[in-house]
Amino acid sequence: MAEETDVIVVGAGLSGLVAATEIADAGKRVIVVDQEGEQSLGGQAFWSFGGLFLVNSPEQRRLGIKDSYELALQDWIGTAGFDRDEDFWPRQWAEAYVAFAAGGKRDWLRAMGHRIFPVVGWAERGGYDAMGHGNSVPRFHVTWGTGPGIVEPFERRAREAAQSGRLTFRFRHRVDALSITNGTVDGVSGALLAPDNVERGKSSSRNVVGEFALKAQAVIVASGGIGGNHELVRQNWPKRLGDAPKFMISGVPEHVDGRMIGITEKAGARLINRDRMWHYVEGIQNWSPIWPRHGIRILPGPSSMWFDATGTRLPAPLFPGSDTLGQLKYITSTGYDHSWFILTQSIIKKEFALSGSEQNPDLTGKSWRMTLRRATNKGAPAPVEAFKSHGVDFIVRDKLDELVAAMNQLAGSDLLKLEHIRMQIEARDREIANPYVKDAQVMNIHNARRYIGDKLIRTASPHKILDPAHGPLIAVKLNILTRKTLGGFETDLDSRVFGEEGSVIPGLYAVGEAAGFGGGGVHGYRSLEGTFLGGCLFSGRNAGRAAAKAVG
Repeated sequence: MAEETDVIVVGAGLSGLVAATEIADAGKRVIVVDQEGEQSLGGQAFWSFGGLFLVNSPEQRRLGIKDSYELALQDWIGTAGFDRDEDFWPRQWAEAYVAFAAGGKRDWLRAMGHRIFPVVGWAERGGYDAMGHGNSVPRFHVTWGTGPGIVEPFERRAREAAQSGRLTFRFRHRVDALSITNGTVDGVSGALLAPDNVERGKSSSRNVVGEFALKAQAVIVASGGIGGNHELVRQNWPKRLGDAPKFMISGVPEHVDGRMIGITEKAGARLINRDRMWHYVEGIQNWSPIWPRHGIRILPGPSSMWFDATGTRLPAPLFPGSDTLGQLKYITSTGYDHSWFILTQSIIKKEFALSGSEQNPDLTGKSWRMTLRRATNKGAPAPVEAFKSHGVDFIVRDKLDELVAAMNQLAGSDLLKLEHIRMQIEARDREIANPYVKDAQVMNIHNARRYIGDKLIRTASPHKILDPAHGPLIAVKLNILTRKTLGGFETDLDSRVFGEEGSVIPGLYAVGEAAGFGGGGVHGYRSLEGTFLGGCLFSGRNAGRAAAKAVG
């Protein structure tokens, strides 16, 4: 006899925890199943930088940033580029989510103890016209405590609900099928996996030791995306972004494999926009990896010079921090899977941050003393300096000819020509002393330093790359880093899943990355950043509240 409950949530990541806690708070019973162990509670969100998209926040206003729902929605729609019939629900989700980000999102989180670092970041700056891609103003709010800090309130709520008997965790339960009775999804079944105390993020055992079946009035799929499954990434790779790279590194653990997406689709759920995805081009191989092919993303300031594999500078406006998918499309068009930053010690000290909670011990550990050292240290933050010393993608030299020779050696080619690179750097350096310039990247640097947050901690004082006083010179080989699935199961604003025939499948909900963070693709073609965790929060909250009302 299958165990029964009110709602089953498949996946113990952030969106699953949000949905489950909303259900429990409504007085309903919920079982959360996950193929990983308890040590992986919180899923990918735990590893994140904790960035949240907020609009017209107190943090923005204190820094003189003028933002509004109207401006944010303009940026979102211009970035998303919705142009398909199936974009109806994603657009509804976009309008609702931006309203949430401009409305109750911050207060809802703050009531649970969530706090925000006071300096707002400026991600995905675009560089096109006012109706094009990009954030017009800084909106990237970093959680004080990074990823663990965003997981903590919901883990706490979940454990309190578990103590009261309203929530039950079932770890090492791998769902292999949804059960359907008379067209209604009413449970899950699958395999019991052997206990495995492997470190969080490392690949766990898939040894099967039994079977299970659970019944409920509703099932919420919160299983994440496909970023850890490179074969599936390549299978869905869109031609508009060029050919799929032969070499990629992973920004997510191996268990982010897309299995549950296939299982849910097999049950009749409508998967849309599967060709929309979000991968970074500033990936570096982790010198101390946790999961297979473990990569870290550089969160760059605006000053590093960016060259493709042949040594040609990326065209405007494809500067660091401007347009991730524009950069990806350009890089794949070169026929190579990598590109290069060339910068100085002065730039790396102030402008390099690394994605991931484990790469930011000061923010993750909520240490103001350690955080203040970012502004006072002679070197870059310790994790950045560790990559500079140990990372295979970093080269440090005093002279440009030595740097270029080492870059060619690392790439295993002679594509980079010293004089071609020198000419481009010297041309840029001639512009740097004058605030009235035609070099668009130098304009970007001046613009960034007009914002006090960037001037304080994210943008180096303008200087010549070849000035020895700012040396040594540094080159970084940049790889393509898999990360997010932007398409997903089509849902209405209650996160109810549509079937292939266009009607809602009774009893089935999808949230987080499995739902394209809402509706089947709330971001459209591109993201404004800081929107992935927020999509988990918003879709999980909607689903939990709707499911709690729907069950008897």
